[in-house]
Amino acid sequence: MEKEWYVVNTYSGHENKVKEKLEMRASSMGMEDHILRVVVPEQKEIDANGKEKIKKLFPGYILVEMIMTDEAWFIVRNTPGVTGFIGSSGKGAKPFPLTPAEVDRILGSMGMSRLDADSDLKEGEKVKVISGPFDGMYGTIKSVDIEKALLEVSLDLFGQETIVELEFSQISKS
Repeated sequence: MEKEWYVVNTYSGHENKVKEKLEMRASSMGMEDHILRVVVPEQKEIDANGKEKIKKLFPGYILVEMIMTDEAWFIVRNTPGVTGFIGSSGKGAKPFPLTPAEVDRILGSMGMSRLDADSDLKEGEKVKVISGPFDGMYGTIKSVDIEKALLEVSLDLFGQETIVELEFSQISKS
């Protein structure tokens, strides 16, 4: 199974408490390898008085990066303050994950990436291009620039190896 991002519904105003409780439950139940990251989507804003304040992008929702197993699903659903998953019909049906493009847009607006450059992106690894002119092609990572969130990827174009520069958001692990 693969790690993917899901939207979890919480009581509005309780997003940070739910995040904290979920991280504690995952840790205490030994599920850190299945429930990987919990994010409250928020942005810094400057109000009319020039004061900086944090604004929730989606009040009542958090994002959870997880490997969807029955046990991980149970732990998230039964965390105090969680009212359910978005993309699930209920009746015991597991939810649909967000697409990589949706995750990139949300996390990108917060200065984050869905890919962990230290562990997900290594030279020599195979990746699939998911957007741009090379969409659908597979290649091999030649170099990673973490600061600029860019990769050099070797693609086979018309029988020749061609190095192209891609953003993290343009690839997925193959």
